[in-house]
Amino acid sequence: MTEKVIPLADHRYANQVPVIPERLEAPTGRLADAFARPLRDLRISVTDRCNFRCVYCMPKEVFDSSYTFLPQSSLLSFEEITRIAAIAVSHGVEKIRLTGGEPLLRKHVETLIASLSALRTPQGKPLDLTLTTNGSLLRKKAQALRDAGLRRVTVSLDALDDAVFKRMNDVDFSVEQVLDGIEAAHEAGLGPIKVNMVVKRGWNDDQILPMARYFRNTPFVLRFIEYMDVGSSNGWRMDEVIPSAEVIRRIGAEMPLEKAAPTAVGETAERWRYRDGSGEVGVISSVTQAFCGDCNRARLSTEGKLYTCLFATGGHDLRALLRGGRSDEEIATVLAHIWRARDDRYSALRTSQTADLQRPLRKVEMSYIGG
Repeated sequence: MTEKVIPLADHRYANQVPVIPERLEAPTGRLADAFARPLRDLRISVTDRCNFRCVYCMPKEVFDSSYTFLPQSSLLSFEEITRIAAIAVSHGVEKIRLTGGEPLLRKHVETLIASLSALRTPQGKPLDLTLTTNGSLLRKKAQALRDAGLRRVTVSLDALDDAVFKRMNDVDFSVEQVLDGIEAAHEAGLGPIKVNMVVKRGWNDDQILPMARYFRNTPFVLRFIEYMDVGSSNGWRMDEVIPSAEVIRRIGAEMPLEKAAPTAVGETAERWRYRDGSGEVGVISSVTQAFCGDCNRARLSTEGKLYTCLFATGGHDLRALLRGGRSDEEIATVLAHIWRARDDRYSALRTSQTADLQRPLRKVEMSYIGG
């Protein structure tokens, strides 16, 4: 019997415990990195588990029944997550997105949402608190999420055709159930709701127009995401990427579009509206049109590692500081030093095809830090 090899770098060990600087500093609400990008957005992964096995994120041949997920004791507690979030907010974070894995698999996640919704910016404003989900549990959870203080959700849906969608999620989950979850979120007042479709050539690109037709003239905003080279397990190839420009051409040929202004600095999606006023679509072009220049996002993994880029190869172990008895002031100082040193611009370097990126990188998995 041959030994089974799972070709996945274990990023739970590719991290550093930050050194506490000798001089501590109080947060000012204004923090900028090496390229003058502020810290405004914190994405928090609350679980590394998911009930889907999407081919671009958690392919079944890697994340199968023998794959070992994190034990409960390794996960940050809700109190620990809230403590780090509060420190990040004191540095200028205005938006928090809960992600996974599938975040609704984390038991009592509503308790965490209630704690986070009580946080306020230094100016006294509530946070933009949102969550990304595959929609499988939304019918059951939507009202409780809204009651706990969640403001809106983003739902992943990669096809309208049931056979294509099941091929993408690889667990025989139907489109109808996701659409029902979206409706439940809408009924609960979670909005505006965004629907994300990852487009992979030869897999689901025939669903671009059906998806656009379906979500036109609805309260929901459909966004198309280029298939990304996140992690090491999804077998990413450039020839399977459908450029956003092609997506816009396909839609625009049937339903004329015009470019719309961004709604916020650092927004990942480029907005396009239908000329007849019947809504809008977005495209997220992290492969063909890098948006590193104004990226203001940090990511906190399920077990408390801070990552300053979606394509990072290592993180900073904040859990060790939390459980080592370090004060908020000490952790806030560490976070300030990490962000000021940040010079990540992976997508821009990949787009320019620099020599540095011709060497294979052991990037962290999307299911570990969220998309």
